[in-house]
Amino acid sequence: MDGDKPTVKQAPQFDETHLLDRARVGDVRAFSALVEAYERKIYRLARHITQNDEDAEDVLQETFMKAYEHLEDFQGASKFYTWIVRIAVNESLMKLRKRKSDRTVSIDEGIDTGEETVVREIAVWDEDPEQKYSREELRALLDEAIRSLKPAFRTVFVLRDIDGLSTEETAEVLNLSVPAVKSRLLRARLHLREKLTRMFKRKGDDVFAYL
Repeated sequence: MDGDKPTVKQAPQFDETHLLDRARVGDVRAFSALVEAYERKIYRLARHITQNDEDAEDVLQETFMKAYEHLEDFQGASKFYTWIVRIAVNESLMKLRKRKSDRTVSIDEGIDTGEETVVREIAVWDEDPEQKYSREELRALLDEAIRSLKPAFRTVFVLRDIDGLSTEETAEVLNLSVPAVKSRLLRARLHLREKLTRMFKRKGDDVFAYL
């Protein structure tokens, strides 16, 4: 009999639209649910851009504070996550500007976006290094290589290849054209490839010698 079957409770689904509607009318718990859904990604993004744990924590707090204060300005034309990523990127770049007066920090500054043809191909990195280095060592090497990127290129690389945004979403977040995003991403990948090659050779490993 159907009445003898145990009732299985389903986990509540994450309804972003409903949570946004509730948050707009002052429901702090609804906004807290949105924060919980995205705070790890925002922190990771801020950490990659600022390269500093304390700054990343500040960016995380400031991003969600500003998002909450300006919820009425979010019209839903883009994803909510895309909107808060844009806030986080701006806050992260402001941290960099305050930390050092490096003119390359400005993401809006005109940068050669690669109108010329880049003839080199990017080979797919295979898994051989994992046979000689631990995951922790590889992660440290990659983090060091990412830190060496100029902020404009690093931001594009983090959004596209680490945070997983599409090219179009990355362009929207940074207010760039899609070709500019593709060009910066290509240059970032080339730089990382060359940087990692030098790192492995410095350690006596020629695993990238064929690239």
